[in-house]
Amino acid sequence: MLKIRLLFIVFIFFLSANSYAAPCYGTKMPGKNKIFIGAQAHSIFKRYLKDDQGKLKSWQNFFLLSYGVFDWLSLDLKGGTGYIKQCPLGRDELDYPTYMGGGYGFRLKLYQLKNTKVVFGFQHISIHPKTIYVGADKHKAVLDDWQFSCLASYDFKKITPYLGFKWSRMDYIHWLNDNRNRHKSDAAKSIGLILGIDLPVTTNYWINLEGQLFDSEAAAFSLNYSF
Repeated sequence: MLKIRLLFIVFIFFLSANSYAAPCYGTKMPGKNKIFIGAQAHSIFKRYLKDDQGKLKSWQNFFLLSYGVFDWLSLDLKGGTGYIKQCPLGRDELDYPTYMGGGYGFRLKLYQLKNTKVVFGFQHISIHPKTIYVGADKHKAVLDDWQFSCLASYDFKKITPYLGFKWSRMDYIHWLNDNRNRHKSDAAKSIGLILGIDLPVTTNYWINLEGQLFDSEAAAFSLNYSF
């Protein structure tokens, strides 16, 4: 079974390697044929881009849906809205108003023994804010955010903290009139630290809080429900 899971990771990695710091979902996963739903707020305070493109900021709101394909594999979907603020060096900021966004991913349970769990994940978010005009110039933007993560948690019954690391990439795709450019995130800041916690509210409701450091400065909050 472990070999099958590892092969699945390798397959997804190669499938997405040529695609272009989404929040993780923690280590709480739906069982086979079970569903989790939720509402999430995700704030990216700072993510550096290559060259003179400066940094990105973003605020995103999503509805979440996770489905347990097996007890050890869940598919994670999200849809909602978000905006982008690009802060280039030596030039004025570009503020793109809130519009649609979405994402997808999966989580794979690698290990579980009593209260300890290790989960591997892949997540992708794409944000498509509204087009803006600066003088006679038309600016359009897309935020492309990809990551692979590995998390370990310990269930204390009342709280479940988790800690892990991730490899991520966040690209800023920019159209100036009809000219399109993909500005990649700073490759020197692609490894990040994840700190999070699940807090039960009732038997079926729980809160997830998560912070991310080093590759980006970001935080996420969600309220979740299990069917």
